Amino acid sequence: MTRRRLYDFAHARAGDKGDTSSVAVFVDDPADYPALKAGLTPERVKSAFPDLIRGEVVRYELDGLHGVNLVMRSALEGGVNSSLNLDSHGKSWSFLILGLDVEA
Repeated sequence: MTRRRLYDFAHARAGDKGDTSSVAVFVDDPADYPALKAGLTPERVKSAFPDLIRGEVVRYELDGLHGVNLVMRSALEGGVNSSLNLDSHGKSWSFLILGLDVEA
């Protein structure tokens, strides 16, 4: 096994609701789905961004689509209406998540 950056074999889409960011990550090749599930755990995501995610991270597996949806609570500094953050919608979360590496 080797370490691979998620960006090299997956794509992502981010959304927001209040102070919660949701990022769906899908592999390009279904053969890579086990590596995604094993490597992109809620614990891994939370530990990779301890200053950005202040709440829990919940992962929903989308087996039929070969992807996972990560719901990160308290991850937008208050959200669109409350934050002076330049990325109050959390669109950069896709880029940050895809920058992580996993065993594949």
